[in-house]
Amino acid sequence: MKRNKKNSDFQLDISNLIDNAVSNALVRRNPNQDSEDALLTLSDEEMANVAFRTAAPCATKGCQHFDGKDCRLAMRVVENLPKVVEDLPPCSIRRDCQWWQQEGKAACMRCPQVITDNYNPSELLVKVATPTVG
Repeated sequence: MKRNKKNSDFQLDISNLIDNAVSNALVRRNPNQDSEDALLTLSDEEMANVAFRTAAPCATKGCQHFDGKDCRLAMRVVENLPKVVEDLPPCSIRRDCQWWQQEGKAACMRCPQVITDNYNPSELLVKVATPTVG
């Protein structure tokens, strides 16, 4: 199978970004360990608080939360989750963000609590993140 160079470069860039972000976050913990070793030494309590957030363009029809017009996840987040910030947080993707375009400031005030890998989600977060049919 022929490898797509553009996709391969993108994956490499993402891997580098992730490694750099983890390294920067963990350097304060022990500057003499690399990021992988530092992650392996985290306690269960510390691991429960690890969060890595990324943003990507809306996948529209490729996403189980998209109903053909709107993101149902964004709707459920705004309807069910509490605000976690009082001021509009900085955001590098707001201009293109589906949640911002669809739900406005209400989505942004809840966005900081939404993470991909949550090792200790509440029942409410699980309910909100579970795709609905129709």
